Amino acid sequence: MGRGSFIYIRHGTQCLIANFEVATGQIVAPTVGPTRTEEDFVAHVAQTIATDPAGTWIFLTDNLNTHQSASLVCWVAAHCGLDGDLGVKGESGVLQSMATRAAFLSEASHRIRIVYTPKHSSWLNQVEIWFGILVRRLLRRSGFSSVEELRQRILDFIAYYNRTIAKAFKWTYTGRPLTA
Repeated sequence: MGRGSFIYIRHGTQCLIANFEVATGQIVAPTVGPTRTEEDFVAHVAQTIATDPAGTWIFLTDNLNTHQSASLVCWVAAHCGLDGDLGVKGESGVLQSMATRAAFLSEASHRIRIVYTPKHSSWLNQVEIWFGILVRRLLRRSGFSSVEELRQRILDFIAYYNRTIAKAFKWTYTGRPLTA
């Protein structure tokens, strides 16, 4: 019948939540774990903020539902000292819908703020460019004997990248208009 077939066995996955600091090109406070739930994202934001608790933070994200969750709104409100009534999820106030939660989270006056890329514009988010580097330099054509090895290799690559390669990305598009 011909050639033997390759048998692929998947032993598990890891989810990487990463912050790309645009000024330095470094990955800050990465989270690598088995899931990417809204609780995971809130924990990641908390871990990131803990690196500079009094700082002003702007997170650029896509429109994934976990980036607009009720638990994230409650966490940001608590850590920005916003004591007002947030309403009830699905019913009223800031918590009513994803749109009202996103509006609250992107409020420019907040010390911790989320800015959302337009839909279908992931190329605007520089961490997506960095994810491509991670795939090309570490993950593509690689094999790992366990989920823990994968997790550790990702964290080791991030540490290596931050020490030796990291720099701000220089965008070179000149804005030449499209012609018909």
